[in-house]
Amino acid sequence: MLKYLIRRILSAIPVLFGITIIDYVIMSLAGNPLSMIQTAKVTKAAVEAKKAALGLDQPVYMQYLTWLKNLLHGNMGYSLQSYEPVSKIIGSHIAPTLLLMGVSLLIGFAIAIVFGVYAAVHKNEKTDYAIVTVSFLGISIPNFFLALILIYIFTIRLHILPSSGMTTQGTGANVSDTIVHMIMPVIVLSSYIAGSNIRYVRSSVLEILQKEYLITAKAKGIGQRKMILVHALKNALIPIITVLGMQIPVLFGGAVIVEQIFGWPGLGLITMNAILQRDYPVIMGVCLMTAIVVLAANLITDLIYALVDPTIQY
Repeated sequence: MLKYLIRRILSAIPVLFGITIIDYVIMSLAGNPLSMIQTAKVTKAAVEAKKAALGLDQPVYMQYLTWLKNLLHGNMGYSLQSYEPVSKIIGSHIAPTLLLMGVSLLIGFAIAIVFGVYAAVHKNEKTDYAIVTVSFLGISIPNFFLALILIYIFTIRLHILPSSGMTTQGTGANVSDTIVHMIMPVIVLSSYIAGSNIRYVRSSVLEILQKEYLITAKAKGIGQRKMILVHALKNALIPIITVLGMQIPVLFGGAVIVEQIFGWPGLGLITMNAILQRDYPVIMGVCLMTAIVVLAANLITDLIYALVDPTIQY
């Protein structure tokens, strides 16, 4: 296990380098960030001087090598807009994103497992068809559209839920206030997670229910609840865990839109602002952090396999 872990970590290093190269090249195609500040009051000479000071007059590969050199020394650069260290900006916004993603992931998969198992046990019944239909709706409705519907219903019409922020302005941060602000963003993210995974859980449990050892257990008179929870569900977790690991990058992408709509002070909000302002250092910092989280999630997923299925060897 230790050798496997070390090998996976070492193999992740060139992957990270490759991701940063692709991100930097794509980002550079968007244009020079200083072109946005050139107005009638800001001369072209001033812009050129600022460009030289920031090293933006150099070729793209030289800019990347400079950024990489600073990164290896623990410096992620400074924002071109606020002049704050990128590490400080990310550090102050990553906790809200992890909180929102973690809660959404737990709730979404809890719903998927419960309703997926129920649909598998009641195969081809009305409840099975209803659950599968609702899961398709969860996938089909875009995150931004569902978010706008919830804001219209619960904020504009009913006035019972706040539409933006993580806490109420002018009041001290507390758990109950944060939970109230999280309700709508969590509903949007968890509905997509549940909708896209109910069918995976249903298919996985149906496959396990066809195994001979479960048919034998059922013939011996073992109760259905014990048969599902003790025997079937545990053996059906392997493909479910695989899907769980694949949801991390999808959730990051969805969180960018959801955080922007709900004004959630996470990485998604600063990412959108950085993209609109062409704030290269912040964009690169967020991309690097996202890549690390995704690679770590995939590694943890592989390690969980051994906990679920002791027959798996590394």
